[in-house]
Amino acid sequence: MSRKRFTAEDIINKLREAEIFLGQGLSVEEMLRKIEVSGQTYYRWRKEYGGMRVDQARKLKDVEKENARLKKLVADLSLDNAILKEASKGNY
Repeated sequence: MSRKRFTAEDIINKLREAEIFLGQGLSVEEMLRKIEVSGQTYYRWRKEYGGMRVDQARKLKDVEKENARLKKLVADLSLDNAILKEASKGNY
């Protein structure tokens, strides 16, 4: 079975559909079939994106990407700093 990649906008739209179906009185299993996701995926999405608007989700992804970039930069600089300290001691 192939794996689909959903954008944040798609996920939020699917969660809104799920709320509508549940509001209409459908069971959770029927709702999951209609939005075409597994229960585990639905609950993971709901935990991460529940109550968000599309623009907030985009901002969240941008911030996560920037945070990952900055963490990598700090790791590289820390490694460079450690190498320079070791070289300055003359214990190489």
